[in-house]
Order: sequence, then C-alpha cells, then structure tokens
Amino acid sequence: MPTSTSLDSWIAGRKPNPQARLRLFCFPYAGGAASVFRTWSDGLPADVEVCPVQFPGRGTRLMEPPFSLLSLLVEALSEALLPLLDKPFALFGHSLGSLVSFELARQLRANHQVRPVRLFASAGPAPQIPHRGPPIHSLPEGEFAAELRRLNGTPGELLNHKELMDIVLPSLRADFALYESYKYLSGPPLNCPISTFGGLSDQRVNHDDLEAWRDQTTASFSIRMFPGDHFFLKSTQPLLLRALSQELR
Repeated sequence: MPTSTSLDSWIAGRKPNPQARLRLFCFPYAGGAASVFRTWSDGLPADVEVCPVQFPGRGTRLMEPPFSLLSLLVEALSEALLPLLDKPFALFGHSLGSLVSFELARQLRANHQVRPVRLFASAGPAPQIPHRGPPIHSLPEGEFAAELRRLNGTPGELLNHKELMDIVLPSLRADFALYESYKYLSGPPLNCPISTFGGLSDQRVNHDDLEAWRDQTTASFSIRMFPGDHFFLKSTQPLLLRALSQELR
C-alpha cells in the first residue's frame, strides 16, 4: 500500500473533511491538471470531499515521468487511491478523464470488489467508440503545437512560451498517447449509475457519443447538456456544479 506521501502526490490540494459522507475523485482532460478542480469544493455540498487527481508529469509532479499507457496509469491509481476508498466515493472525469474514470471503476471492481456510487462521464465518448481522426501524439513539435491550438484546451500563453512548452511537451504528448493508444476490451457493464454531461456546441463529442455510455451500466443512466463547447466545465462551471450537487445528494 502506498505511503501517505505518495497518496498526497496523487491528490493535489485535498482538504480532508472528517464529516464528509462521500469523496469525489476528479480526473482532468488531456493537458489538464488537478488545478482545474481547485475551487470545486466551494460549489458542492459541504459533506462532499473533493479529491482532485494529479497525474505524474504536471503541476506539483512536473518532474515525474508521465504515463503514456492507460492500463499502467489505472493500475497505479487503483493502488494509490485505495486508502481513501474507506467511505462512499464517486468518480468524475472530463474528456480523457472520463476514460480514466471508467477503466479505474473496472479495475477497482476486479481487484478490490469496490464500486463508486456514481460515475460521471463528462465530454467523453463512450469507451467502446473507436478513436476518430489521426493520432497527434507523435507529430513533430510544430504540428503538434498547431493541433493543441486548434483543440483549444491548452492556454495560449503556454503555447506561445517556448521554454515552458519544452518542459510540458512530454506530458502533453503522453496524455494524447493515453487516449490514442487505448483499446477497449469488452466486459460486463458496471453496476453503478452513470451520468453523462456534454456541451451543446462541442464539435468533438456529440449526443450519440454520450448516449452510448448507457451500454456500460446495468443501473440508472442520464445525459445532461450544457451551453458551451468541449470545455464547458470551465465556461459553465456554476451550472455544472449545481447539476453535480443534485446528483450527489
């Protein structure tokens, strides 16, 4: 079992809450970090402990080598988070994070016989839908940066700062490799409810992509759409947190 130090490195900025009845583990999109969820506890019920997950290679773990295979990342996560699964928990993932959440739920079921009370898949197509478009993670630096700019998830000030880009490029490439190298393996559906969230103007993930998550659960399923594009979790954060609060109650 990991030491408390290694656990603290996985959960960035966690505010332990002894009164919490539930923990919400939050997984970022490709190129994102735990800081995306920094203010979420302010907009969620007081009895929900928000646990923003920090992947190696970014934020406080910038100097650690990033994972580029989803199976290895999920294996490490399932062991690292185990000490925090002593009370009910839910998983929230946005884009790449939704895939991490799903595979983590399957790993926890297989290895530890525990399950989340709910899985939130945000702006991510169902895992059985093959990756669309050519892979970008191994493109030459200039072309890769151009794709990042087009996808609009990486801050412009970072893309325009060559020294910073040199530092974060390996983790950005690794994040896209996580998604682009993923191969879905058929398995029994989860037995926890799945709630999906989407952006009405998202050009990358449509309603059908979200609807396909229904096949991954034997429990209840729902879709909620929000104003905004693929990154509606930033632009409509208050609305999203209100929806999460309702579901977590």
